[in-house]
Amino acid sequence: MAITFSDLHTEAGLKSLDEFLSGKAYISGGHLTKDDVKVYAAVLEKPGSHFPNASKWYSCVSSHLAKSFPGKAVGVSLGCQAAPVEAAPKEVKEAAPAGDDDDDLDLFGDETEEEKKAAEEREASVKASSKKKESGKSSVLLDVKPWDDETDMKKLEEAVRSIEMPGLLWGASKLAPVGYGIKKLQIMMTIVDDLVSVDSLIEEHLTVEPISEYVQSCDIVAFNKI
Repeated sequence: MAITFSDLHTEAGLKSLDEFLSGKAYISGGHLTKDDVKVYAAVLEKPGSHFPNASKWYSCVSSHLAKSFPGKAVGVSLGCQAAPVEAAPKEVKEAAPAGDDDDDLDLFGDETEEEKKAAEEREASVKASSKKKESGKSSVLLDVKPWDDETDMKKLEEAVRSIEMPGLLWGASKLAPVGYGIKKLQIMMTIVDDLVSVDSLIEEHLTVEPISEYVQSCDIVAFNKI
């Protein structure tokens, strides 16, 4: 049975999405699908902290999309944004050809009257608002190196993730070998550009006490605009 999300530009719509994502990593199943991309396109900005499930999902999808589009974005403006989004059925269509993939997905079909009305309301709201336009976001991959092979890497990661600040969201991580039995921590993070400086994060938080007890150095491996 298809799932429908409506008015994702409103508090009520985001609340519905947040409740649906409780205990789930993605919209359909355990992996990123066309359903996630379609719903992501209808969410105007990253949900706030009062929608923890939707916020975590949004950052995860952003991270995946950043890997697919590594180029530097210059920014675009959209005149309207469709709100209601209907997730595709989970059942696989029997008539689908063997080589069918996501490349044939039409993310934005013809607008319904309800979608047009919601878009007009959103556009009017934007024009009437005097709030500052949301800052851009970036996906960053860090290499965090320990002092030696005796460093407790579990405690090192806990120390890194203990850093909290507005606009910073830690993501997936893994240990990678360096040599001589030493491993480094590779960890993803999503940042709001106007709120978080990666250089300051490294110099003022990751490489000073008490975290410097575990961390010898940090390097930026990848930095992509979302």
